[in-house]
Amino acid sequence: MKNYCKYLNISEFEKNWGFYVNTVGSAKVEPNKNYPNNRQHPIDHSFTWDKGRILDGYYIVFITKGEGLLESAKTKAYNIQAGTCFLLFPGVWHRYKPHPQHGWEEYWVGFNGTYPDELMKKGIFNSDNPFIDVGHNEDLLQLFHTLIKTVSAAEIGYRQIVSGVTLQILGLINAVSKYQTPDIGNQSKLISKAKFLLQESIENPVNLEEMVKELPMGYSRFRKVFKEMTGQSPNQYHLNLRLDRARDLLTSTTLTINEIAYQTGFDSIFYFSRLFKKKNGLPPKEYRQTKL
Repeated sequence: MKNYCKYLNISEFEKNWGFYVNTVGSAKVEPNKNYPNNRQHPIDHSFTWDKGRILDGYYIVFITKGEGLLESAKTKAYNIQAGTCFLLFPGVWHRYKPHPQHGWEEYWVGFNGTYPDELMKKGIFNSDNPFIDVGHNEDLLQLFHTLIKTVSAAEIGYRQIVSGVTLQILGLINAVSKYQTPDIGNQSKLISKAKFLLQESIENPVNLEEMVKELPMGYSRFRKVFKEMTGQSPNQYHLNLRLDRARDLLTSTTLTINEIAYQTGFDSIFYFSRLFKKKNGLPPKEYRQTKL
């Protein structure tokens, strides 16, 4: 996970659109680190645990790793585990923080407008119960990645695009909260968690034996079940994720081939180019030229 934080200026056009995003970000908070890092946030978003804060918009926070606490004027202190989303509401005092011994990894999006106001007024989401157990949901993780990628690229019309992606996020967590799949089996849950962890490790080579320690499953058994369920070995699955991410960066950014190789965990540009050509039919430079 890379730390990213962006706050957007809101024009009258965005307000007239009826649904606008004002911030997106992600952060990896190591154990025993001060939280939040207020130097990264504007003064109206800064807070301390002692004082908390009140915001004037809606926010979704997705905790993908670690654990912590959230308390608000509408809820008692609640233990947040990895795989939990929580919503923050305008005018509602709140405070939250990772556990000092564990830290956490978080994604967030802040939004506002007449349309989300209508959703909340109709009780689609409730400030008295703002917690949604989404588990290791790959679709949700991918939507947050899309938000960050789209805001980073800042192409024409991106503000309306990220509003649509945020609406997808709301739709997904609403569906999860109301229509959670009954027990899908322990093995399926473990493989879903493994796929989630692999997606979170796109920027670096992954040590599968270390990763499997987070799953109550032996390494040999894990590799066998993973391939049965996905049709790919864990290493191949992770490699394809990295190459797909590289392809996206080639078409959506001006990063150099070297920078893209580095950002997707390849130490050698020659090795990266060879694997990319094998998967996509063209080396990275030529692939980019065909998309211009």
